[in-house]
Amino acid sequence: MFAEFFDSPIRIQELRDGPGGRLIEGFAREMFHAGYAERTARRHIRAAEHLIYWTDQEGTQISSLDERVVEAFAHHLNRCRCPGYNSTLRQDLQNSARLFVGYLRRAGGLATSIAEPTAQAPVLLVSFCKWMRQQRGTCDSTLCNYARDLRALLNCLGEEPASFEAQSLRKFVLERSQRLGWGAAKRCNSAVRMFLRFLIADGKCTIGLDAAIPAWRHWRLSSLPRYLQANEVELVIASCDPATQVGRRDRAILLLLARMGLRAGDIVQLRLSDVDWEEAWISVSGKGRRQTRLPLTQEIGNAIASYIKDGRPQSESDALFVRVRAPFRAFRDHSAVSVLVAHAMRRAGVTCPSRGAAHVLRHSAASSMLRHGASLQEIAAILRHRSIRTTEIYAKVDVIALRQIAQSWPEVEPC
Repeated sequence: MFAEFFDSPIRIQELRDGPGGRLIEGFAREMFHAGYAERTARRHIRAAEHLIYWTDQEGTQISSLDERVVEAFAHHLNRCRCPGYNSTLRQDLQNSARLFVGYLRRAGGLATSIAEPTAQAPVLLVSFCKWMRQQRGTCDSTLCNYARDLRALLNCLGEEPASFEAQSLRKFVLERSQRLGWGAAKRCNSAVRMFLRFLIADGKCTIGLDAAIPAWRHWRLSSLPRYLQANEVELVIASCDPATQVGRRDRAILLLLARMGLRAGDIVQLRLSDVDWEEAWISVSGKGRRQTRLPLTQEIGNAIASYIKDGRPQSESDALFVRVRAPFRAFRDHSAVSVLVAHAMRRAGVTCPSRGAAHVLRHSAASSMLRHGASLQEIAAILRHRSIRTTEIYAKVDVIALRQIAQSWPEVEPC
């Protein structure tokens, strides 16, 4: 497999005969199948060589590699005098070494599992996530969002639930909520309240302590949905270059967001099998893993077909949309889609009216349907709202209809 990245037979034999040659060749094989560019793969292989050379000098067994060893390797790079291994930036070497160690873990070449930086979670938090999956069927994305607030809670109050008090819990929630928007503050309240219920069910916390976290007050329909005008949406879509791989992919994603009102999370969850080409349907797995079939328009179908035919890299992933740079895998989460939309808006010279660029296109789709005479029930069906009350907020942006029913203010000339 080295021959896919190196032309010199001497270099290939040197790699095979060196310490850890079999492991490095397996690493090269994985990178080849993942679609890594030749130059990038050679850099990662060189870093793997360096790591193995250094561990051999330190007397560390390859089978014992973990995140702590990678961190020690990073410190070594500050004063590295290894012959022939000191020409690459430290950050690049550290990232390549972590990539190699990750391969060893997947290949079963390590005696112990690799502790990723994000996996160093408190025992209580790990138990809570397991309980939420088993008892409530909570998805990983929700638990990931909860974990941010719960880590802060445990850092603030400690990891002894028996010492938790109503006053300290309320103080934490209030102080943290002051630094967050309404949606994030509500999420924080929900995370802490569910965590306390878990602790109570497990006998680690005082019964009824979850009632110390009040519901976050918010006036229903008090805000206006932020959206783009129709001409701005078209500018954003037109900013994608259909002659490039990334342009074809981004255009298909933008059309799904702007025409069908999909969420960013829906885009991440789409699979190749979700598109029914014969019947012109697309299956969407929304919130709560609810499957919904939506009609596939000619415009969107052509964009997806063009992407699959000429823009989608060869990948083992069955995700409909994948990265355009190796490794060719699905987007990590919904934030990657929002970043993609934000870049398109900047290219088009359009100012995003709020955070969450992908959701702005969803609001824009609903507002456009309303302007073209769609009823709230029809909009609710397209947006897959569980309740029509959620869709009612869009009635506030129907200015033409509001003018027809608005009454003049006393002693003021009508508009």
